[in-house]
Formats: sequence, structure tokens, C-alpha cells
Amino acid sequence: MSDRRTGRGMRRALGAAAALTLGGVLAAGAAGCHGAAAEGEPYRTVAGGRVDRGRAAVGKYGCGACHMIPGIRAAVGTVGPPLTAFGRRANIGGEAPNEPDMLVQWLRNPQSIEPGTAMPNLGVTERDARDMAAYLYTLR
Repeated sequence: MSDRRTGRGMRRALGAAAALTLGGVLAAGAAGCHGAAAEGEPYRTVAGGRVDRGRAAVGKYGCGACHMIPGIRAAVGTVGPPLTAFGRRANIGGEAPNEPDMLVQWLRNPQSIEPGTAMPNLGVTERDARDMAAYLYTLR
């Protein structure tokens, strides 16, 4: 009888240890996917980009006419995808890796990355594109 209880206790202990190990692996993997950022910190850094100017530029170029953008009043467009949690996304426009230089290029000339895309070329300057990218990487 004591062997049976010990076996049951061992199975519980092993099950709990396995669950803790799996939980740790999953948490580490999730953090490593796109480099977990502390609350309020951008997921990626854009050389020369400033978040405050980027937020203003997103409004100036009218991005909210097509996209729902957290933190931008009246940015409730439904033509393009919502930009919620943009920094955690793997791709830009379904075509290019979500990396700072690619995002700047996409914002300046989306057709150069995805010919035929519905995303228009809005004449975004290099500086504004860097600032906008910095802002987009803060979205959770």
C-alpha cells in the first residue's frame, strides 16, 4: 500500500515539475520571439526616430483614415489592418520582415516592397518615416 501511495505522489511531483518546466520554456520563448519590451518601451529602436514626433506624423499623414491606431484620436479606419501590437508583428504588409529599415522603406514607398499594395505612397519624408516607425514600435 505504501508503494502505491509513493507512486501516486511521485506522479504528482513529476507532473508539477513538468508543468513548471514547460511554463518556463514557454515564457522564455515568448519573450525571445521579438525581444520583450518593458511597459512603455518600444519593441525595436529606430535610428534617428522620435516617438513624440512619430505620433504627430501619423496624424499629419492621415494614417487613421485607413487604420485603427491605438493612441491616435479618430484613427478608426477599417480599410487597412488595425495597427494594434504592431511592434510584435513578424511582417510588414505580409511581405517584408518587421525590421526598422524595412518599415521606414514601407512608409516612404510601400510599392517598392509590395507592388500593387493598397497602401498609398503618401510622400512621407525620411525623418517622418523614422519617427512614425519609432511610434509604431511602441504599440502593444
